[in-house]
Amino acid sequence: MNELFRQIPKVDRFLKDEELLKLLDDNPLFFLKEAVNRVLEELREGIREGKVKEIDYESLRAKVREKLKELLRPKLHRVINATGVVLHTNLGRAPIGKKAAQNLLSVITGYSNLEYDLEEGKRGLRYRNLEWILKELTGAEDVCVVNNNAGAVLLVLSALAKGKEVIVSRGELIEIGGSFRIPDVMAQSGAILREVGTTNKTHLRDYERAINENTGLLLKVHTSNYKILGFTHSVSTRELVELGRRYGIPVYEDLGSGSFIDVRKLGLSYEPTVQEVLKAGVDVVSFSGDKLLGGAQAGIILGKKEFIERIKKHPLNRALRIDKMTLAVLEATLRCYLDEKLALRELPVWRLLSQSREEIFNKARELIRELRLEGFKGKATIVEDEAEVGGGALPLQTLPTYCVAVEVEGLSPDEIDRKMRRCEVPVIGRIKEGMYLIDMLTVFEEEIPVIAKSLLKISGEE
Repeated sequence: MNELFRQIPKVDRFLKDEELLKLLDDNPLFFLKEAVNRVLEELREGIREGKVKEIDYESLRAKVREKLKELLRPKLHRVINATGVVLHTNLGRAPIGKKAAQNLLSVITGYSNLEYDLEEGKRGLRYRNLEWILKELTGAEDVCVVNNNAGAVLLVLSALAKGKEVIVSRGELIEIGGSFRIPDVMAQSGAILREVGTTNKTHLRDYERAINENTGLLLKVHTSNYKILGFTHSVSTRELVELGRRYGIPVYEDLGSGSFIDVRKLGLSYEPTVQEVLKAGVDVVSFSGDKLLGGAQAGIILGKKEFIERIKKHPLNRALRIDKMTLAVLEATLRCYLDEKLALRELPVWRLLSQSREEIFNKARELIRELRLEGFKGKATIVEDEAEVGGGALPLQTLPTYCVAVEVEGLSPDEIDRKMRRCEVPVIGRIKEGMYLIDMLTVFEEEIPVIAKSLLKISGEE
């Protein structure tokens, strides 16, 4: 054992290794030192446990090389979504379009006119770059944008209803991912929750009976991540607006995953658009920027000028405001919606949702073709299945899809899944009924060779 410990190469030998230094490139030497230290510590542990009988520099260098690659890769990095969930919250929800990516790169690699008026030559407002386009797309009188829709809900309630009662249906007291609950946010805002109706049935008269001199807001929450079916009744946005006008009380709708496109055109079930909610007369509406909109994470607040002005002036607005990166992505994304056909073509979320069954099948066939050409040692077959929209949108909607079911001798579906997640570009598939599936609905064509390469690698591993 002592002899083996004496044979352990010095750290400096690795730090002067030309091959490792080339791999390190212009990154800090810290990463190479850390990789060496981790590999040598594993070696020492192996010696102490009696698992190591000889020491070979070349094999150690190979381990250091792999560990260095692992350390050099940023913790937040690209993965391939083969789960079949289009708006996968854990995988970053909507991927942004190429135009948005190009605009973002040009903005963040230099200075920008974030809060500078080029015409006047003096300080300007950061929202001005989004105001005109959101007004044009929706007909809203005014605009405010914060870092996410949860922040938007908190800000709206704080600005318009602090110390006052907010009337909301019991069937709309939602909880979304991360334990975000409407009652909790309302308490944090200083507003007073006034529940009306029952879980499955709320009538207009329930709202009207609850109105008193301390009512500050009528709140409607779109149940975008669940549906109550059967013996049910809910009050429409238009009915609530008419009630609000009769009593002089503003109406706010939290739309959740807001859409600018009528998804029924794509054969999907009904989801209210931002435009129709505003047309119904609500005073304020808010929704997410990174779900069906297909942009960056943001909470977009639109509505009547008198209410948006109050929201903009609230101190929380400063704390929740968006940065130049979000602005750059949102503006480029929103521009696509000036031509709906362009949005369907350019924005990845809509490209995925508008695919035909034939297009998905062709992608599955192309993956299998590549695997056969390269001599894949496992088995890959096409199976039909169902995918979903995700992101709290269209909860009952399933999407017909085709998957590639993968089998590798000696590997269970769980082991295939683990190995695919550990590839250079991790592939996130799903396991269903004892099969490892790569759902081609959420796979982009340019990702097919990457998936094929990963499957070839894991099938050839001993």
